[in-house]
Amino acid sequence: MEIFHQILDVFFQLDKHLGNIIEQYGALTYVVLFMIIFIETGVVFMPFLPGDSLLFAAGMMAAKYPDSLNIWLVIALLLIAAILGDSCNYLIGRHFGTKIQQIRIFGKRMIKPEQLAQTHGFYEKYGASTIVIARFVPVVRTLAPFVGGVAAMNYSTFFKFNIVGAILWVVSLSLAGYYLGSIPLVRDNFEKVVLGIVALSVLPILWQLLKAKLAYT
Repeated sequence: MEIFHQILDVFFQLDKHLGNIIEQYGALTYVVLFMIIFIETGVVFMPFLPGDSLLFAAGMMAAKYPDSLNIWLVIALLLIAAILGDSCNYLIGRHFGTKIQQIRIFGKRMIKPEQLAQTHGFYEKYGASTIVIARFVPVVRTLAPFVGGVAAMNYSTFFKFNIVGAILWVVSLSLAGYYLGSIPLVRDNFEKVVLGIVALSVLPILWQLLKAKLAYT
């Protein structure tokens, strides 16, 4: 339980922890941000990492520590991380997807069938545009490129949508943090802002679940 509380503390107080990293390690913060976004988008087992809130916090910290974090360099590096992460995830799905789906830990599959079904539902409804839309939906964001690889989606098509999705995701959230983070009301209520970002992110999932339940009944 202690580990769980520590994870929640990092998640909801990213501004504080990111600020500490900037003050202690300076330019190495770029590496930390790059690795988190790359792992969250590139490793199918890591959908719980704080992608949306991290982008917002990174923009906010770039405004607060302009001598240590340049917002345009942050955006450029995280764009590369997001594009490479999705591409890596696609290739993992294409070459090892079937085997990975069967991996079990303590008797439970590491990738839940309902999560895969949910992602398949997005593909059935939105097609290749799922790669763009999924950027703003937790869990689906990590599974979408993996499922695209498993389904042997044309890579050039995938890559085009991958770039568009990464640009929209990284630029919008990073700049939102950069400009809104200077507002005292936002800066002093970061936990509530994170909760708001999470709530907006999961709305598409809840809507899909509700529609599926209504259709079933």
